Amino acid sequence: MKHDTLRVIRNEHASLSAMLQSLLQMLRRGPEPQGRDEHERFFDVLRAMLFYIGEFPEKHHHPKESNLLFPRLARAAPQVMHTIDRLERDHMGGETRVRELLHLLLAWEYLGEQHRPAFESETRRYVDFYLEHMRLEESVLLPEAERCLTDDDWRVLDAAFAANRDPLNPEQPREPQFDRLFTRIVMLAPEPVGLGES
Repeated sequence: MKHDTLRVIRNEHASLSAMLQSLLQMLRRGPEPQGRDEHERFFDVLRAMLFYIGEFPEKHHHPKESNLLFPRLARAAPQVMHTIDRLERDHMGGETRVRELLHLLLAWEYLGEQHRPAFESETRRYVDFYLEHMRLEESVLLPEAERCLTDDDWRVLDAAFAANRDPLNPEQPREPQFDRLFTRIVMLAPEPVGLGES
């Protein structure tokens, strides 16, 4: 792939897609009824997955798209402005949606099974929303960026995106503060993200 930016964005989308699929798989499996340890581990890994989504994509991936890629693309390809506006609205509401999911998860964990349906339905809506968000970026914006952006644009973008360190990408060195999170998710989550039971 010619530009580091496109490779990084697609790799980060792949990691996030895998995380979202594992999240759905965890929901289908549900907490293990037979033991307290398994029950606690179930909620622990869901919290870790939501924390990853709130910490990496929301604080590292999206700001670079919003602050660096989208403005350059809006100038070079105004015909995609409608898509940029939609994606930017998605970015602006992302952290709030993750916080709401965490709140719903805690309600289920601490207040009981009657709160499970709210968490499950909102999680499914969130996964559908996020997969569509990434599909739009990859099918509309990234091809347009390849066609329209200049070498100078790519130099700035490639330098910025190459600095991203996705804690779930095994091909990249992880920042030490993410080691514990990475280990917890990989050891407890099901495939495609983790090594836990599928």
